[in-house]
Amino acid sequence: MTISYAWLMEYLPVNLSPDRLCLILNSIGLEVESLETFEEIRGGLQGLVTGEVLEVGKHPNADKLSLTRVRTTGGDPLQIVCGAPNVAVGQRVVVAPVGSTIYPLGGDPLTMKLAKIRGVESQGMICAEDEIGIGTSHDGIMVLPADTPVGIPAADVFKPYTDQVVSIGLTPNRSDAMSHLGVARDICAYLNHHEGLNLQVKSPLGAPLPAGNHTVPVTVSVLNPVACPRYSGVSISGVTVQPSPLWMQQRLKAIGLRPINNIVDITNYILHETGQPLHAFDADRIAGRKIIVQNLPGGTPFVSLDEKERKLDEGDLMICDGEGNPLCIGGVFGGLHSGVSHATRTVFLESAWFDPVSIRKSSFRHNLRTDAAARFEKGVDISQTVEVLRRAAALICAYGGGTIASDIVDVYPQPRQPVEVSFGF
Repeated sequence: MTISYAWLMEYLPVNLSPDRLCLILNSIGLEVESLETFEEIRGGLQGLVTGEVLEVGKHPNADKLSLTRVRTTGGDPLQIVCGAPNVAVGQRVVVAPVGSTIYPLGGDPLTMKLAKIRGVESQGMICAEDEIGIGTSHDGIMVLPADTPVGIPAADVFKPYTDQVVSIGLTPNRSDAMSHLGVARDICAYLNHHEGLNLQVKSPLGAPLPAGNHTVPVTVSVLNPVACPRYSGVSISGVTVQPSPLWMQQRLKAIGLRPINNIVDITNYILHETGQPLHAFDADRIAGRKIIVQNLPGGTPFVSLDEKERKLDEGDLMICDGEGNPLCIGGVFGGLHSGVSHATRTVFLESAWFDPVSIRKSSFRHNLRTDAAARFEKGVDISQTVEVLRRAAALICAYGGGTIASDIVDVYPQPRQPVEVSFGF
């Protein structure tokens, strides 16, 4: 399990240093395997500064090189040989002076040295975005806004995200610690017991669902309540599929996930926040606006999200539409034609609880070892499906421009009573 230190701290009412955090985690059986620094941009742009191009002239010994003078401080301008075709007087640029190190995308670090290029001294480099890891363009040097101050650290301009990432080893019985909130609860319990405190996790759950309408009702029928004792869902209309907010992308990157779009990113964010897997369907592709949770005959073909056709086993629990078409292997993997795309405007969001044994068998049967399956097969909290659904739906409304378009559907025919544990001191 990978935990972002900055993300975790949002749920704790006290501040802990990374080292203290690791000591506590080891004390409560969440063995720390590593503590590493995450840098969104390798090197964090350390040593790079902003500059202003004062002069651009022809290199005396090379037709495709320019000889520039660049101001970075109140001292003498730097003489820099530049090969970019777009360099021009007056530009504000990123400069790697002698002694600084750049980290090109996909390349090894390079420390700037005083150099002679075609017989002319060069005191550093004017940088393209791919040369310092900010982007992929190598069409020319990166040109900053005209009002960018000269001589300030480049890190002050781009504010690259950094974090401490903790990898913890979990035994199979610790599904409660497969989320940032779960780990935060354990830490509070430790501090309360050992230091006589009375701390509570700062949970984002519990907020009411944003106001909406009832324009896209989706009905749910669970035909196998043993494999799916609880199924909750809600529709959200007017959604714009676009990049997720920067802060969410940064947190996902820190724990090793690639941002995709706001809808998918929110489901992944919630998974790692709460431990509850979610699935987002394109509601316009749900025939009859009806979800049927059932098993299909063995051999039924199903095209999964990875574009592979799989032959289903009769033991696979499937999420189907009103015509019986399979949309998803419940709790394991989505279908190619039912998921969210850039054309999606209405989402049906699923938050369910699936039987661990059923999930484990399907996951291994089809060699689909997903984050969702890993949590369902160890057991998640059946009591939180609706609460988590509200949290995720609110984020989609906030960052996808959506509107709640149905009541929450909650098929839970045999609610489980909370387990009471009696003990004495």
